[in-house]
Amino acid sequence: MRVEVVYAASADEQSVVAVELAAGATVENAIRASGLLLRYPEIDLTQNAVGIFGERVTLDRVVEDSERVEIYRPLVADPREARRRRATEKGK
Repeated sequence: MRVEVVYAASADEQSVVAVELAAGATVENAIRASGLLLRYPEIDLTQNAVGIFGERVTLDRVVEDSERVEIYRPLVADPREARRRRATEKGK
């Protein structure tokens, strides 16, 4: 089966890697097969959340053909605080 593994290192740099996996492969298998862990050493599977098509999943979830495995970066800022800051700046 074929799945895509995606990671956005920044807003300007995204990687999409297609991998061929055997039936029964997990999200972790897909990520390791993609080579993204070597290309982006900042990815830590014990810290970074992962998902499939925008829905968070665990590393042991079995992937299905044509799915997109996503590796999420940690949040840089608290979303509520960022909204407050933008609202304050807009009101000036």
